Amino acid sequence: MDKSKDIQDYIEGHTPTNTIKRRNFIRLLGGGIYVFFHAGAALKLMAADGEQRRLPDDFNAFLRIHENGKVSCYTGKIEMGQGANTGLAMMLADELDVAYENVEMVMGDTDLCPWDMGTFGSLTTRMFGPSMLAAAAEARAVLLELAAEKLGTDVENLDVKKGVVFNRQDQSEKITYAQLTNGQRIERVAKNESTVKDYSKYKIMGKPKFRADSLEKVTGKAKYSGDMRLPGMLYARLLRPPSHGAKLISVDTAEAEKVEGVQIVRDGDLVAALHKDPEMAEKARDLFRAKFEEPDKPVNNDNLFDYLNERAPEGNVNINEGDLSKGEELATSVFNNEFHDGYVAHSPMEPHTAMAYFDGDKMTVWAGTQTPFPAQSNIARILGMEEDKVRVKPPYLGGGFGGKSAHGQAVEAAKLAKLTGKPIMVDWSREEEFFYDTFRPAAIVKINSGIDDAGKINFWDYHVYYAGDRGSETLYDVPHQKRTVYGRGWTAPGIHPFDTGAWRGPGNSTNTFARETQVDIMAAKAGIDPVEFRLKNLKDQRAIDVLEAVAEMADWKPGKSPSGRGFGVAIGSDAGTYVAHIAKVDVNKETGEVKVLKVWVAQEMGFCVNPQGATIQMEGCINMGLGYSLKEFIEFEGGKVKTKNFDTYEIPRFSWIPEMETKILQRNAPPQGGGEPAIVCMGAVIGNAIYDQTGARLLEMAMTPAKVLQALKNV
Repeated sequence: MDKSKDIQDYIEGHTPTNTIKRRNFIRLLGGGIYVFFHAGAALKLMAADGEQRRLPDDFNAFLRIHENGKVSCYTGKIEMGQGANTGLAMMLADELDVAYENVEMVMGDTDLCPWDMGTFGSLTTRMFGPSMLAAAAEARAVLLELAAEKLGTDVENLDVKKGVVFNRQDQSEKITYAQLTNGQRIERVAKNESTVKDYSKYKIMGKPKFRADSLEKVTGKAKYSGDMRLPGMLYARLLRPPSHGAKLISVDTAEAEKVEGVQIVRDGDLVAALHKDPEMAEKARDLFRAKFEEPDKPVNNDNLFDYLNERAPEGNVNINEGDLSKGEELATSVFNNEFHDGYVAHSPMEPHTAMAYFDGDKMTVWAGTQTPFPAQSNIARILGMEEDKVRVKPPYLGGGFGGKSAHGQAVEAAKLAKLTGKPIMVDWSREEEFFYDTFRPAAIVKINSGIDDAGKINFWDYHVYYAGDRGSETLYDVPHQKRTVYGRGWTAPGIHPFDTGAWRGPGNSTNTFARETQVDIMAAKAGIDPVEFRLKNLKDQRAIDVLEAVAEMADWKPGKSPSGRGFGVAIGSDAGTYVAHIAKVDVNKETGEVKVLKVWVAQEMGFCVNPQGATIQMEGCINMGLGYSLKEFIEFEGGKVKTKNFDTYEIPRFSWIPEMETKILQRNAPPQGGGEPAIVCMGAVIGNAIYDQTGARLLEMAMTPAKVLQALKNV
């Protein structure tokens, strides 16, 4: 058996047909029309200061119309369950006037696709999408010019349907895209000057469509990193430190080396047991005898917020309108509150996993990562290789939520593959997943605000620590306001005892919880219905639209809170999208358990490309939001993560799932993000509903039964 040939065949396998090596894509061979384009505003956003935030040397994406009429779009974006492979294909098919089934998205492969910083922030549809549409319009214009020449008529007389160009005056005069591209090789660089269609003209977008990968996923055919197999592949089990910041002093692997078939590898602090059987690899790793020096970090769950307050960096004022002192003079009621939010894990269904193979010249890594190109760069840098000698191929991801922007497992697999010359699988256990997770940072928000006798908000003084300013917009019409941000989100070096990072709408759930709870507190004090109070203080029409829509959906009956009914309301925005929530809860006053009975959500996201996909994302956000609102928090002592699995870290269960009713307000405006918005209000809407039923106000998440009982005692 020729293992090297089998491995090479496998590496080239799972590669879409008609693909082109990225380094050669300017010198294209074969027929077809090629349009190269930058991803416009997305590139500018990604070019912010940072170690790896650089503009690419090549174009950010390109599309190809093949000689057989098929269309391929090559993009550095990846598919991790958000439906990008479906939505982008719908957009491309609609603008180009081809059948949706004839569009293929080639995503994330660093050998085939142009550079991209990563898939996060709902940037795929709202930033990459418009540039792709412009490129499609450019390609369509080229095809119409060719067709006019072939049919002997003017472009103005032509129209297209499913890849067939025809003369409106005589539809028997027609020619297909495939016929036009046959024998042709045309290259264009999109200048973003082509006019895309008006949203009202689209026929595929705006209508519900099942996910392109639905069949693969429900039948189990979909391949994830952990499903990859190569001849001679070994599983790796690595020595892990007992806490973050721990330094390895010594390790004895003598007993582990006695395990039959095991290979022990050590390279500096990297110590691993390798075996063809993962259980045997784990058995050998458990025989390592290691000594670590652990740092003493004086922080735990009990003193966390005092610790963070004491170490707060200098604040940065980025909103300062009106005069706070004047606003406070005008206020007849003043409210000064501090809100807390703990560390939260990403807890994806699929842990970080990667398989790597080094053939002596080229490193190939299959990795579950949101950032294949930064992963390529890091692997090349750490291994001392040229970037074009490292290929990262991201299969499907089993959930990311920002947590798979980090790709430590890919680096580990690549290092071990180079050291051994064998295919290596690194698949983190759930304990490793929790330990190395880049948690959503614990954060503090302090708000001082005031209202007059008419219930108008006079001033708003907002201070956010460690969560960043995403979602911290006041939203309401406040003449005197100031916002101060302490620490740049999760980038607060030396503060947190472990790594923190982006978590589905980074910082927004924290900021929305604080803002919408504060607004609810003011509404209750004013004796005004919480929906009416918000409308009284809103001028942003998009916010008004979603709030009025959700109130109608829920058949809202005005009343002063706490009414005893258990209804809450909250509004928010993220990724260019506006949302409004109403929730009904039932609080067990004996146990402190909160049951969310129903959630209504109205969402305005500009032009919704795929209502089916957007609805699924909204429902997923509602369910995931139950977790951070009610039960999820990391237990830790210094750099030691005590939470190791789902026996102590409670994510939403099927028994928690409430009845859900969602509505998308379709607009003829540029598409906005849909992966995060509906999650940001969940903490606030549940907390406000708890108050409405019980009069107990919670200012800290997660709102666990113990915290609910304590709040009830304070009523």
